[in-house]
Amino acid sequence: MKIWTPFLCLTSSCLLASLHAADVRTGVWTEKWPDKDGDLQTISVTAEVWTEAFQADLDADGQLHIPAREKPYYIDGPLVMKSGQKLTADAKAEIRLKPGTNTCMVRNERVATLNMKPVPRDQPLDTDICIEGGIWTTLAVTRAESNGNARGASSKQNAAFGTHGVILMQNVRGVSVKNVTIRQSRPFGVHLANAHEFTVENITLQNHGRDGVHVNGPASDGLIRSVRGNPHDDNVALNAWEWKNYAPSYGPIERIVIEDVTGAPEGVPAANSIRILPGVKRFDDGTKLDCPISDITLRRITDIREFKLYDQPNLELGRDNDFSLGVGTLQKLRFEDLTFNYPGKIEVHANTAGLTVHDAELLFPLPAGYHLIEVGPKSMTYKGAPDSDPSRWTEIFSPDLDCTVRHVSITGVRTRDSQADLPIEQVVKVIELKPNPDYPKTTPKGGTGKGVWIR
Repeated sequence: MKIWTPFLCLTSSCLLASLHAADVRTGVWTEKWPDKDGDLQTISVTAEVWTEAFQADLDADGQLHIPAREKPYYIDGPLVMKSGQKLTADAKAEIRLKPGTNTCMVRNERVATLNMKPVPRDQPLDTDICIEGGIWTTLAVTRAESNGNARGASSKQNAAFGTHGVILMQNVRGVSVKNVTIRQSRPFGVHLANAHEFTVENITLQNHGRDGVHVNGPASDGLIRSVRGNPHDDNVALNAWEWKNYAPSYGPIERIVIEDVTGAPEGVPAANSIRILPGVKRFDDGTKLDCPISDITLRRITDIREFKLYDQPNLELGRDNDFSLGVGTLQKLRFEDLTFNYPGKIEVHANTAGLTVHDAELLFPLPAGYHLIEVGPKSMTYKGAPDSDPSRWTEIFSPDLDCTVRHVSITGVRTRDSQADLPIEQVVKVIELKPNPDYPKTTPKGGTGKGVWIR
C-alpha cells in the first residue's frame, strides 16, 4: 500500500512525493461560497485533481490511505473499489467533489441498473470492502447552492438508475463504512442497496442536505451505529419501497440494528428523523413485488423528532405517477432506550405485526394531547407558493388508506423524574380521519382512512 505523503519539504521548496504523482492534474474552475453576510460570491480556484492518482494507487495493491493536509483534495469522479479493497483517510483529510462533476465520490465496482424488476438471486456482488475516515463533501455550500453536484450518480455517463450517494455501495456483501464525516453534500451520505452483512458506524453529518444513511431493499443483516449531526432529511432511512427516482432496487429489508443515533440539539436546523418505509412495488410490466420490513431493532436513540413508519407517495414525480400499492407491511420492530429532550413521535401507517417500545424518557413538559405513538393515516397539504391556486395543491400522505397494528408491547414510557409508566392511553393515539368540509378554506383536506389497533 502506498501512503500518500502530501509534501516532502526540501529547503524552501515542497515536492510531492508519490508513486503516482504524474497522475495528479492541476485545474482552474469557479466555486460559489457564501460570504460573511450569507451572500453567494463566485471565486476562482486553482487546485490539484487527484482522481487518477488515487485510483492508480488503489488499483496497484488494493489499498489507499489519504493523509491530512492543509489543503483539500479534489476529485472529479468516483473512486471505484473492487472486492477486498480498503480505503482509509485521516480524520481531518478533506476530499471535495469538483464542481459540475455530479457523481458519487466512492463506489463499489458492480453497480447495475436494477429498477425494472426484482433483483435476481444470482446478481453479482462485491465483497469485503472497507472505507474508513475522511471528510467528504460535494460542495453543497447552502441549501440552494450545490456547485453543480446535485446528484450522487454512479458515473458521469450511463449511471446505474437511482444511485444517489456520496458513498455508494450497491450489490455488496460484507462492506463497512466507518468514522466518516459527510459535510455539505446534496446526495445521501452513505447509500446502500442490495446490501447484506454490512456495517455503517460513526458517521458525522455536517450541514448535510439529504439523508445521512439511506438503505434500499433488498437488504439484510446490517448494523448502523453512531450517526450524529444535522442533516436536512432523514438521519437514517430504511426504504424497502422507494420513490422511483431514488431507487436503485426494491425488496425486503430484514434483520437490521440501528443504535446510538443522536439528533441535532434544539434550535439547530435539522430534520432529526428516522424513516422506515415498506410498500408494494408495481413494475412497468405489471409485476408486483412485496417490500416488507422485518426484525428491526432501534436502540439508544436520542432527540429524533419523528420516526416515519408511514406511507408517502412520490410528490416529486406526482403522487398519481408513483405510489405503493397500499400501505406496506412491518413485522417485529423493537424500540429500546429512547430519549426525547423535546417532543417526538413514532407515527405508524403500515400493517404492523409486532411493535415493541421499551424504556422511553420524555424529558420535556408534555403538551396537551401529546402521544408518543400515533397509529393511522396522516393528512397534510402541500401548497407550493403561498398564494398558489388551491386547484394545484396536493395531498402529501395517503389519508384514505387504513392500517392494522397488532401484537403491541409498551413498557417504561416515563416523564422526567417519574418512577411510574404513563398510562397506555397517554402513550398511544389511534387516528380516524374525516374529510374536512371547509377545504380549501382550511387545510388539510383530511380523508376516510383509519388506524386499527388490535389489542
